[in-house]
Amino acid sequence: MPRRITRLVVVRRAGHPQTGTLVVGHARFVCALGRSGIVTMKREGDGGTPRANLPIRRVFYRADRASRPDTLLPTRAIRHYDAWCDDSMDRCYNRLIRRPDGDAEERLWREDHVYDVIVELGWNDAPVRKGRGSAIFWHLARPGFSPTAGCVATRHDVFAKVLPRLARKCVMVIR
Repeated sequence: MPRRITRLVVVRRAGHPQTGTLVVGHARFVCALGRSGIVTMKREGDGGTPRANLPIRRVFYRADRASRPDTLLPTRAIRHYDAWCDDSMDRCYNRLIRRPDGDAEERLWREDHVYDVIVELGWNDAPVRKGRGSAIFWHLARPGFSPTAGCVATRHDVFAKVLPRLARKCVMVIR
């Protein structure tokens, strides 16, 4: 059995601050970054992808669109009511929450395919600091790798290649 990957590295592409390269061992994949590029002082709503070492927490997926990803990481199917709290005044800030349809939060169940696979990255969660940003995910890229709200996004085939090889204690290093 090949060795498990414990570190993924994301670097900004020269001349393209909203696009990066995800380095996995010797393989390289194009990725989209936040509309503000990589930032050192992350704030809620700034559109920046934080420069940090982010532990991989768990994988979410749309069971109605895809089978359970092959991975050793904790995995959970997305439900209609799943959302991520991005209200820094809420006591549930930067946490997975349950919301009925219609409430304004970061919905995980979406009509587009961007959140068909989501890898939760450990940003501002141990401890949570209000206003420092919420929900940094590794998710599916939009066509043309348009910028994210601060997440890292790759093509679907990258998940199929990388997730099975990740160790339980893996980190995404964003430089």
